[in-house]
Amino acid sequence: MSLLTLLPFIVLIGAMFLMTRSAKKKQQQAADMRNQMQPGSGIRTIGGMYATVKEVNEDTVLVDAGPGVDLLFAKNAIGAVLTDDEYNRIVHGIEHDLKSDADIVPDDASSLTATDESAADAAGDGKAVDFGKKDAADEPDDEAAEAKTDAEPKKTDGDSEAK
Repeated sequence: MSLLTLLPFIVLIGAMFLMTRSAKKKQQQAADMRNQMQPGSGIRTIGGMYATVKEVNEDTVLVDAGPGVDLLFAKNAIGAVLTDDEYNRIVHGIEHDLKSDADIVPDDASSLTATDESAADAAGDGKAVDFGKKDAADEPDDEAAEAKTDAEPKKTDGDSEAK
């Protein structure tokens, strides 16, 4: 057999070797992560349940899923060991303030469309914004309305004398 005939088989065996090597590396990292679990660590199971480790045995883990709820899991069922900050953020909704000088997201969209000066002016005036609707108290009296309509040219439906 020539080398050219064996080349596809050699490439195929090499690709299989590399794939199994990366899979073994991932399995080893997962096993190391599970072995580093300590009581008090926050975990996520492969089913998506969050809990706190209560006791670690050789093949099992006893977790506290809530007040008075202790569950026994196989170590293989632990999907991730979480940091304290990440566990508190997910389970308790406690945000750890890593960026104290970070920009604050506004509660309204006015800062997205207005410039800095006009947004500051609009916020500081305290005036109501006119959205085109009129209250009953804002309507003009009848005499003023009639005078206004007399001043404006009247609209017709197309039947005019000028042709």
